[in-house]
Amino acid sequence: MKSITFKVIIVSQKPLLKKNIEGLKNSAGRNNFGKITIRHKGNGHKKKYRKINFKRTNTSKGVTCNIEYDFNRNTFIAVIYNFLKNEFFYILAPKNLNIGDIIESGSKGEPKLGHCLSISQIPVGSYIHNISFKRSHAQFTRAAGTFSRITDKTVNYAILELSSGNHRLLSLNCYATIGSVS
Repeated sequence: MKSITFKVIIVSQKPLLKKNIEGLKNSAGRNNFGKITIRHKGNGHKKKYRKINFKRTNTSKGVTCNIEYDFNRNTFIAVIYNFLKNEFFYILAPKNLNIGDIIESGSKGEPKLGHCLSISQIPVGSYIHNISFKRSHAQFTRAAGTFSRITDKTVNYAILELSSGNHRLLSLNCYATIGSVS
């Protein structure tokens, strides 16, 4: 049996990114007509939704400011300050990411933990997560503790082994983040 350690988490009372936090309405078991379709669903505790940057294809370089627990998903999120655009944003925190680490994304960069690069730049055998499909936002391997692995590369495609055990053929132009989800 494994237990989660909360040594890394620094939760402050005031949110750091107010523009990336919005209210979230709980359905409480009701459908679009307002009728109860699932019984015994209360409203629960009030939660705020944090907007995560799942499309990290633009060139950016930033530093990790904070690692927080997100109430709406089962993984930790990291607050990144972008030097180039002078802004803050949230990302899914990879395992072993620390406060003060440099995070890069875009076409230029070297393969390190937390960097978001195209699959053509990531070496074979690397663990990756937050994988985009057809240059859109990330859709694969986003749950806590999951990772995919690049098993082989051809001229135009890469073969990925997903966390479910399935093999997927993706273009080398797709983007992924290096490391496994925290």
